[in-house]
Amino acid sequence: MASAATARPSPETPADLKRIVAASLIGTTVEWYDFFLYGSAAALVFNKLFFPDSDPLVGTLLSFLTYAVGFAARPLGALVFGHYGDRLGRKKLLVLSLLLMGGATFAIGLLPTHATIGTAAPVLLTLLRLVQGFALGGEWGGAVLLVSEHGDARRRGFWASWPQTGAPAGQLLATGVLSLLTAMLSDAAFGSWGWRIPFLLSGVLVIVGLWIRLSVDESPVFKQALAQAEARRATRAAAAEKLPLVAVLRHHWRDVLVAMGARMAENISYYVITAFILVYATTSAGVSKQSALNAVLIASAVHFAVIPAWGALSDRIGRRPVYLLGAVGVGLWMFPFFSLVDTGGFGSLVLAVTVGLVLHGAMYAPQAAFFSEMFATRMRYSGASIGAQFASVAAGAPAPLIATALLADYDSSTPIALYVIAAALLTVVAVGAAKETRHRDLAEIGPSDDAEHTQAPAADARVV
Repeated sequence: MASAATARPSPETPADLKRIVAASLIGTTVEWYDFFLYGSAAALVFNKLFFPDSDPLVGTLLSFLTYAVGFAARPLGALVFGHYGDRLGRKKLLVLSLLLMGGATFAIGLLPTHATIGTAAPVLLTLLRLVQGFALGGEWGGAVLLVSEHGDARRRGFWASWPQTGAPAGQLLATGVLSLLTAMLSDAAFGSWGWRIPFLLSGVLVIVGLWIRLSVDESPVFKQALAQAEARRATRAAAAEKLPLVAVLRHHWRDVLVAMGARMAENISYYVITAFILVYATTSAGVSKQSALNAVLIASAVHFAVIPAWGALSDRIGRRPVYLLGAVGVGLWMFPFFSLVDTGGFGSLVLAVTVGLVLHGAMYAPQAAFFSEMFATRMRYSGASIGAQFASVAAGAPAPLIATALLADYDSSTPIALYVIAAALLTVVAVGAAKETRHRDLAEIGPSDDAEHTQAPAADARVV
């Protein structure tokens, strides 16, 4: 009979798995709602509320700079949450990340503006944005691992893609609330107090997310790996366990680089399509603020729907082919994207953003399973988080800022399109150099070189 340290994780029932997916999805939706709400507010009102002494475009640049600060804190969140998530478990750290994110967002809703406290206002705004980034840096890895490590190996791409839908769901919720408020309130009322409502609403959403997230159990794959590590320490059969970060950099540095490269097109294209477009459409294409928000709202709903479909396709044909399809597609779509937006028509704007997000989904959907399958269990939280979040500093963080600066300098969308195309080429190279991972058994990936953990599982396709 197998010992507790070597026994394979017990299969999850469909009801258990759905509860795990729901807990991850709702938590990530709340966290992305908080994060994207800031991005939309940065594009629409923060330039006037916190940087009123600047001209409109410079004020927007400064507003997006505080937006980018949140990304700068994400690698630190990845390191801290990854370390403790690999030592203590996924669930505890996910609860903490949700509390930090929700508390910071709620505090932004109470923040005095520049008109009230002067330069202290943007300073406090920046500090709260740092807390948001720190929390999100730890959220993503834990949420996708909790599902990946519970799920059926044969459908891991599908199940792990559901936490990924938290991004468009959060975008949908944030944009929907803002769109409703801008439709109901005058510009003066929205700028005076209406913008605070969606931030304060985060408090309610966090309570719901915590209630559901606290009801789930720890990952069985992690519990098995922890038991094995404790057994080795008890028998003194192994040397002292290395810190997860050290182990990642020793055994999985190639995988970290692949993950970072894979994130470039995915991250940059997303923030250009959803955040920067609010600036470009309203200032260069003559589209109303309401129309721009509604276009992102519609496209986000489609984005939410297609992500599980792309995840399921990655289970059939592999993570790499689906990911490459998305990267190439986004690169090819950029010039048609801006041409459609430039028409100023609402239908053309919806088409541009929707197609862009559908192609983005082909990268984003398999990403959760793809990154999870690269790393050994006791360093998986650290490895996946580091690869994903360190890339965000060079990709998503400056994307709206760079796009806005290019628009200010060249008064043209061409440099912005070329910027996204360059990112797409980098992602094609990174993913093209990676090994296919969809047949890997998460419970059997060890802290070894790639050659030792690329073996396909036995034909019984065991549940892990």
